[in-house]
Amino acid sequence: MRIYAVVAAGLVAALMGGMGYFMIAGNADADQFAECRGSQVAGDADLGGSFELVDQTGATVTDADVVSEPALIYFGFTFCPDVCPLDNARNARAADALHERGLEARPVFVSVDPERDTPEVLASFTEQFHDDMIGLTGSDEQVHAAAQAYRVYYQREDTDDPYYLVDHSTHTYLALPGHGFVEFFRRDATVEEVAERAACFIENA
Repeated sequence: MRIYAVVAAGLVAALMGGMGYFMIAGNADADQFAECRGSQVAGDADLGGSFELVDQTGATVTDADVVSEPALIYFGFTFCPDVCPLDNARNARAADALHERGLEARPVFVSVDPERDTPEVLASFTEQFHDDMIGLTGSDEQVHAAAQAYRVYYQREDTDDPYYLVDHSTHTYLALPGHGFVEFFRRDATVEEVAERAACFIENA
């Protein structure tokens, strides 16, 4: 009886393994971007989505306006002393690297500090990094809704100091027209890595 039980268990394990293989293979076949992916977020199908914000010219824009072409979206604030300038410079250089390959991606900066980051402030900030960079701000409610859509964490310092900081997550999100969010990049991703992976998504879209 024990031998039969062991054999039966082995058959079940083999069948389950085979089913797992076909499920993975099937998902890979169904995902046109499978070869491009370098990250995985639980429930990432729900990441991204609609938003309404104000750009650096003062115009109200939606996600459809912003992601009318591939976009590298980053959430931060202009008074950020370190990571935001570095990350946005990286994204701008990645956009230039893509342009050299005949591909386009728009750098996008979304402020999580709408109190200080007016359209005028954003215009001054974005022009330092890239001619095509879009800066976005809005009301507290609009910014919160956009951040929630991308699961962005941010928290202002509890202080009356006008030079307060805002703690925030630092991922860059790649969004494509007709697809929305498809990938994210961590802070340690290089210009070359961002450009290479973004190119794969853009070419397969």
